[in-house]
Amino acid sequence: MRSPLLKLGAAVAVAAVIVIGWQNRAIDPPAWTDAEIDVLRSLSLASLPALPPDPSNAVADNPQAAAFGEQLFLDPRLSANGGISCSTCHQPVRQFTDGLPKGQAIGTSKRNTPSIVGSAYSPWLYWDGRRDSQWAQALTPLEDPNEHGSSRLQVVAVIAADDAYRSAYRALFGELGDVSGNDPVALNVAFANVGKAIAAFERTLLPTASRFDDYVDAVADGNLQRQESLYSDDEVWGLRLFIGTANCTQCHNGPLLTNNEFHNTGVLSSPGELPDKGRVTGVQEVLSDPFNCLGEYSDDPMRQCAELTFVRTGPELIGAVRTPSLRNVELTSPYMHKGQVATLAEVLEHYNEAPDAMIGHNEAKPLALTARELNQLEAFLNTLTASAAVHQSESM
Repeated sequence: MRSPLLKLGAAVAVAAVIVIGWQNRAIDPPAWTDAEIDVLRSLSLASLPALPPDPSNAVADNPQAAAFGEQLFLDPRLSANGGISCSTCHQPVRQFTDGLPKGQAIGTSKRNTPSIVGSAYSPWLYWDGRRDSQWAQALTPLEDPNEHGSSRLQVVAVIAADDAYRSAYRALFGELGDVSGNDPVALNVAFANVGKAIAAFERTLLPTASRFDDYVDAVADGNLQRQESLYSDDEVWGLRLFIGTANCTQCHNGPLLTNNEFHNTGVLSSPGELPDKGRVTGVQEVLSDPFNCLGEYSDDPMRQCAELTFVRTGPELIGAVRTPSLRNVELTSPYMHKGQVATLAEVLEHYNEAPDAMIGHNEAKPLALTARELNQLEAFLNTLTASAAVHQSESM
């Protein structure tokens, strides 16, 4: 005869099996509410507005400038060693990233290479926002000793020595003028125009629709059969977590799934590195940049620079970095601003734990999600993968 203790143990074991079985059984997700559908629509690429104008760049939407800028983007002659181009780190086949923890060019850059797809929608460029336009950002790697390692004089000399480049430049900006270095202003104008042409090309790089966008269309149309063909139950539950319990949309919102703001989320530094000060240093750099929106090389006579004029400062920006877009996140590993995290699963685990920040204050709170919920959230994020970015003209 079995003892009461053994009977109790058996009962507990059976109960555990029932609970585990209940947790692992397929439970159909509930129907989306009208309020939830509104949120989904706000995240869909169909809600992406027209490109915002860039008054600081007179050729921002000029097709000839974009064609010239694409040539410059791919040209290694703009580097000190003749072997580095913008596309060395911003590789089209990798959604304009490089798959490395930190960019590798002439040397090793300080941070991870972010995608430039859709970057025309952001008022700030770089992880710390140290540039306020695409053209100002495009100039910076050219002079960075770890990237192109070139100089303004060397860059403009390439334009002057190439008949096709000189002709393209003249058609857009007029004659080069004295770019020998004797006239610093003329040299800076020409250098700035190189950045503006590259920015005109980058401005055409727009994301394409993913399976997520197709799913949102199906939800909005009430097409249940289409929804079921596009998303598994785990992917639906992951999306529900994304807009609900996990509160991911607090930072990853809008059609590009980023608020383009700066947040400290307690990401640890790489071994042997000091904590990254992030935005608090980036603010100082963008304000002192001679090529910023308020500078003399802007094409906007009105100097419409609200973002820069009213830029947020303060100690709360210590350790904060710009929220990246989550579109094609599956393809843009490693993650975080210095490539500290190898996999998407590790990223989610980081936010699930929300450790104390090494510098500043971690804004994130522990998610306390189960292992299955984390898997579901990752499954949803993988549905944001799309085909390669397209030029604006190709998408219209």
